[in-house]
Amino acid sequence: MNQETVTAPGEPIVVTGHFRILFPTTAHGAHTARRAAERWLAAQQERSGPRTDDDSEATASLLIAELTANAARHGRVRGRNARLALTLTSAALRIEVTDARGDRLPVPAAPDADAGEESGRGLLLVATLADAWGCEPHHPGGKTVWAECTRHEPALKGGA
Repeated sequence: MNQETVTAPGEPIVVTGHFRILFPTTAHGAHTARRAAERWLAAQQERSGPRTDDDSEATASLLIAELTANAARHGRVRGRNARLALTLTSAALRIEVTDARGDRLPVPAAPDADAGEESGRGLLLVATLADAWGCEPHHPGGKTVWAECTRHEPALKGGA
């Protein structure tokens, strides 16, 4: 991530934390990685004080769950792990999941696709919830699917 990027005139983005975990491309591996990431995000929240609202925490959890589950289901290569990486900045949370299947690129289902389809709905959820998302090749073989969520200050309660 480019730390030189500016969010507003005179307001640089500051990286506040990195999290990385390798996980086997199984349902249990994806679940374990997601739970570890949620604990890390909760610890970052406690350390930095109130910054995000409950909705953004739930959104991050859903995005992590979907991207790790997709890697476990569609990115499996025998003997190879996937990687979940989170980068928390003053402006956004970037979620990256890297797997070994560069030949299987993610394609979200069309919003009006047949409800009977068994796959593709998760990426539609990612596209809807994330502020940005995409896929990049990962050298020497594989891909990284990423999603970003802008960090927002919590709304003041009581109409203030």
